[in-house]
Amino acid sequence: MAPDPGKYIDRKSVGAWCFYDWANSPFPAIVLTFVIPAYFTQAVMNDPATATTWWAIMTGTAALAIAVLSPILGAIADQGRRRKPWLAVFTIIMAIASALLWFVRPEADQAILLLVLVGVGVVAFELSMVFYNALLPTLVPRKWLGRISGWAWGLGYFGGVGGLLLVLFGFVLADPPLFGLDASERALEHIRISGPIVALWLLLFCIPLFVWTRDPRGHGLAAGAAVRSGLAELRTTLARLRQHPQLWRYLLARMIFTDGLNTLFAFGGVFAAGTFGMPVAEVIMFGLILNVTAGAGAFVFGWVDDRIGAKRTILLGLCGLVIVGVPLLLVESKLVFMVLGAVLGIFFGPVQAASRSLMARITPAGMAGEMFGLYALSGKATAFVGPWMVALITALTGSQRWGMASVLPFLVVGGVLLWLTVRDVPPERSIAPGSR
Repeated sequence: MAPDPGKYIDRKSVGAWCFYDWANSPFPAIVLTFVIPAYFTQAVMNDPATATTWWAIMTGTAALAIAVLSPILGAIADQGRRRKPWLAVFTIIMAIASALLWFVRPEADQAILLLVLVGVGVVAFELSMVFYNALLPTLVPRKWLGRISGWAWGLGYFGGVGGLLLVLFGFVLADPPLFGLDASERALEHIRISGPIVALWLLLFCIPLFVWTRDPRGHGLAAGAAVRSGLAELRTTLARLRQHPQLWRYLLARMIFTDGLNTLFAFGGVFAAGTFGMPVAEVIMFGLILNVTAGAGAFVFGWVDDRIGAKRTILLGLCGLVIVGVPLLLVESKLVFMVLGAVLGIFFGPVQAASRSLMARITPAGMAGEMFGLYALSGKATAFVGPWMVALITALTGSQRWGMASVLPFLVVGGVLLWLTVRDVPPERSIAPGSR
């Protein structure tokens, strides 16, 4: 039997779990936010408005797939034997999709291939997080959830920094690039190599989790039985969610503010490349700055979470994002934009990390996989709304600034709902099922 996380902490197991954030973070940093979006906008499409529209369609479609699959897989995670095999499958899919980006040449007829590969990678990334997040409550006592979640997010941001530095100095700015890659405009191999780099980074650094992180058994069902039982459990969970008012109120609030958060993240590179005309090298530098400040914020606010509670930490982060986000969308200076972006990054990590720790604290015992499936659903159920709103406003106004401004109301409304309807949870205890 696995040790009770309330009484025993396997530091190697926890450290290896945190290290997976380091392993997978170059994917969102390079493929989803900075390098590949800039490459798509400037080299493949060469039209910021059209690129924004197609990128929004891709992210929205991926979000719908995640919304359908994540709660089902979360329920299965609680019924099956292990979570790590599922995590391994989606990790491999993510790596393959990233590696195949090498074959996307800087030509307009390659747009669909790029969008499909990124979309598949995004779906695999998010579904892997269902099983990854579900491991957390089995590893540490609840009073440690905030700091461990924060440390993992922080380590992940610095993993993104490591990947971006490797791409920037090893290939994008290197003259000549490593391995004799062709940097001419007709090939841009020094940028396309970023996909295989993400794949190799992921496969190498995920090894500690699969070797050392404990994976307590579920109900011990075989695969087929686990699927049937998981689907039945999902139906039951949705039906009885009203018995857990703190959970459904929180999931509703998170669904709204996470839509805004994910849209900001997904369009960061497209906005920087389109509105400010940043080349790929400058977009990577912007990404480096953002990841460093976000990682620092996640580390520091991990302790804040355990001192003042996850709800208050989330609200502080959302307030910071809105206060900094307004002038960020108005400035004309590239330098000021990068400085404000650095400040904005401080609040990204705390919102994401504290959201996970609050969910872990209010989740009933034995339902981690199932509830983190719903947690993933709450982050993706309406995730197409933000990107499509950006696309619509951008198309109507011809301005990326106005399109991105449509994200701010999601942060405000979600934060207000969290503030008014969800009770904070002291770090040392959890909410009993059905409590109000």
